[in-house]
Amino acid sequence: MKKRGRGQKAAATQALQPQSVGLKKDRKPSMFEKESYAQILKERLRESIHDVQYVEPPLDDSIADIGKEWKSALSKLKFANSYRMEPLKKFQAHTVETKVQQILKESLKDVKYDDRGLSHLSLQLADQILLAVKEFGYQRYKFIIKILFIQKTGQAINVASRWIWDVAWDSWVEAKHETESYVALALVFAVYCE
Repeated sequence: MKKRGRGQKAAATQALQPQSVGLKKDRKPSMFEKESYAQILKERLRESIHDVQYVEPPLDDSIADIGKEWKSALSKLKFANSYRMEPLKKFQAHTVETKVQQILKESLKDVKYDDRGLSHLSLQLADQILLAVKEFGYQRYKFIIKILFIQKTGQAINVASRWIWDVAWDSWVEAKHETESYVALALVFAVYCE
């Protein structure tokens, strides 16, 4: 093992540093030079999708005058409201109920109760009812459709749903189809989205 003195440590660190005797460092361009301003912004905004272009600063007009022109141009524009607090066409429960009742009657006239087959049938019925309700053209309504198949075995059943909604615009529809072996219940909830 060699012992190091003070001079040896300094020499070791100098040996690790690269010699820059003949190399001249390029200076970074100033952001106030016209040619390099766009290049600086492009380097800073490499990930951006926007193109950077040099804009000549106004020499004749003052910045205050430009601001006044811009504000006066905006004050002349009139913008229409982009929101609606009430529907153009209110949800009509009685017309939707007759359509859902008709779909249940046509789709379930020859169907027997089967645990495995009715789960797939309930999805098909929900899709079919959703398409039929959308044909009425209620804009900005969201529809929630529940299909229940209940086997008749002498029991009683209560079905309850709770929602937070606007009483003026939101509504729901119930349609029922009953056979000897089961009861099919379709619930359609219409919720208006402002």
